[in-house]
Amino acid sequence: MGFFIDFIEIIFIIVPVVTPIFNEMNVDMLWVSVLIAFNLQTSFLTPPFGFALFYLKGVTPQGVSTNQIYKGVIPFIIIQIIVLALIVKFPELVMKIS
Repeated sequence: MGFFIDFIEIIFIIVPVVTPIFNEMNVDMLWVSVLIAFNLQTSFLTPPFGFALFYLKGVTPQGVSTNQIYKGVIPFIIIQIIVLALIVKFPELVMKIS
């Protein structure tokens, strides 16, 4: 979701739509909340929005280009996608905390 949709749309459009569906399916809302939070965190690192990338661009030295920042963040996006997949595959990773 976060790759193509801005965080505001995720919070105000997607969450109200999927919450009743997950409730009806008796899915634990803590787990859903963590999934949404990770997805939102990833959305801050991915273009076309990637607000964190633009914040970073504002504090980097003059010679660092936006393209270099985009390339540098790829390993972190991959890590977040892996963690998101692990949370989906093994919900107990999140549920044991509560």
